[in-house]
Formats: sequence, C-alpha cells, structure tokens
Amino acid sequence: MVEKTVVVRDCMSRKVVSFDVQDDIGDIVAVLLEHKITGAPVLDGARQVIGFISEQDCIKEMLNTAFYCDLTAVAADIMKTSVITVDPDMPISELAEQLNTQRPKVYPVVEEGRLVGIISRSDILQALYDASVRCHHLSGHPVAV
Repeated sequence: MVEKTVVVRDCMSRKVVSFDVQDDIGDIVAVLLEHKITGAPVLDGARQVIGFISEQDCIKEMLNTAFYCDLTAVAADIMKTSVITVDPDMPISELAEQLNTQRPKVYPVVEEGRLVGIISRSDILQALYDASVRCHHLSGHPVAV
C-alpha cells in the first residue's frame, strides 16, 4: 500500500516548461522536442493554466501545415482548454487511482490558482515503485530477465 503521506508536492517537478497563447506552433514543437516532454501547459499573465498543448495536438497541426509550408498556428489555435489539474497536497495514491479513468500523461499542479509544478505518469510510477521498495524491502535494482 502506498503511504498516504506521499503527496503530489513530493514528486512533482518544479521546473515547468510552459507556453503563452501567442507562441508559434514551430517554436512550441522545438521546445517539446528539446526538452523531451509530451506536452506543457499554456499560461496567462498571472501564471494561471488556461490550456494545454500535447505532442498529439502539434502532430495534427504540423501534418495540416506540412503540405503548405506555412506554419501560422499559435498556441491559442491548438491548445485544449479543458485541462485536468491537481492540487500539490493530493495523495499520490489518489492520483494513481485517477489514472484508471483519466487519460492525461502530464498533470499541471495548481495551488491557489497558479501553476507551481507538473507531474507525469512516470513521476507517479516512480513514487509507487519507491513505496513498493520500502514496503517489501526490495533492493531497488532491476532484475535482468
């Protein structure tokens, strides 16, 4: 069982790549590729999450524009505005349970309306693995198969 005391704040990344609504699609793709991330939030001037852009959103737009050699879309044109965010004090076990019904690979972490971090499925999996290692006194070293 995952300890209830492990919360999102303990596992999230505080260094968050984010976009502005006016960022160009070409620049967005370059940043996603450079940072090897699958998506990032779009923020307003007050650092409030107003959207999210994923690789999938970019692929669709890049495919549409590749034939015309004209990248004119900006973040506001392709971002999803219905964004699932999480609270930094949410137990990791609760967020892991939500993964059974929700699809995002990355969750913006919002406190008092402002972005404070980001947590990915791999961060959640790492927290669950770490708890399992502690619980079962595992070595923490992968076993070769």
